[in-house]
Amino acid sequence: MTTHLNAHAVILAGGIGSRFWPASTPERPKQLLPLASPRPLIDETLERAAQLFGHGRVSIVTSNQLATAFDRMGVLGGTTVLAEPVARGTAPALAWAAHQLERRDPGAIMVSMHADHRIQPQAGLRDSLARAVELASDGYLVCIGARPDRPETGYGYVQLGESLGDGGHEVGAFVEKPDHDTAVSYLDGGHHLWNTGIFVWRCADLLEAVATHAPEVPLGPLDRADVEGFFEGCESIAIDVAVMERAGRVATVEARFEWDDVGVWDALGRTRESDDAGNTVVGAGRLIDSENNIVWTETTRANVVGVSGLVVVEANGELLVMPRSESARLNEARARLDASGSDEADA
Repeated sequence: MTTHLNAHAVILAGGIGSRFWPASTPERPKQLLPLASPRPLIDETLERAAQLFGHGRVSIVTSNQLATAFDRMGVLGGTTVLAEPVARGTAPALAWAAHQLERRDPGAIMVSMHADHRIQPQAGLRDSLARAVELASDGYLVCIGARPDRPETGYGYVQLGESLGDGGHEVGAFVEKPDHDTAVSYLDGGHHLWNTGIFVWRCADLLEAVATHAPEVPLGPLDRADVEGFFEGCESIAIDVAVMERAGRVATVEARFEWDDVGVWDALGRTRESDDAGNTVVGAGRLIDSENNIVWTETTRANVVGVSGLVVVEANGELLVMPRSESARLNEARARLDASGSDEADA
């Protein structure tokens, strides 16, 4: 039997995944969709965490609404649920989780993971996290970084600093989503990794870093067990910005696994099986003389003829058709659709 890692997993699962509209809704959020395999994302994530850490060492941070949805679908099992009273970004959520874990298990190490990532193989993830746990035990705040295989502009990056051995480096800098030319230079240069959003740290070290570097996240109410007051008093801010970009003792471990942030419809071309023409079909579809399309149907069959590079989604009484290249702008496009205020076609 494989020995569990000596750490606790905290799964972040607070969003509904609005860039997967119309399939993703508040009642059936992105994490319950089979975007990386025939199984829902949350099933795979929770199983992965339980195998690595043990069922009793897995918590999930989400909203009350999504906790109800997950429970209704029967995916939580014995997972500890931390339901945020209000969403304030990943920094307050992880500070709260760290506070809870430190009270339960003083000296605990936390591994923060997202519910919507595709990761394989499991053995590579375990090896990477084992090295990260070693560095966290030495007082580092650790980010897992993935080696880029394309000039991706939708991810943040980590600049490699001094080597710490066995895949570890001090972090030179965190870089926000770059433009295309910069992303190409990162790919060619070999000194930047994708920021996977998988973090490892001692809970006490994270809380100290929050207290020192993140005035947007005042911890006082947590010491008084006032969770609602804590979240109400926090600004909405990501842990990357609040802590990782500001703290001094920060490291990265290069991933020994394949990683994908399943963030937009275009990602299904990488995470789900494609045909010889590069078409990815989930549901029922017939494609003729068509290449590199993403097709998702739930109640009817899509017939796609003579087109390339499209996203076609039928779900929840809506039909979406857009270029794959525009996937990242779906929220912007949807806001314009909603603002039009009409269900009728223009004359």
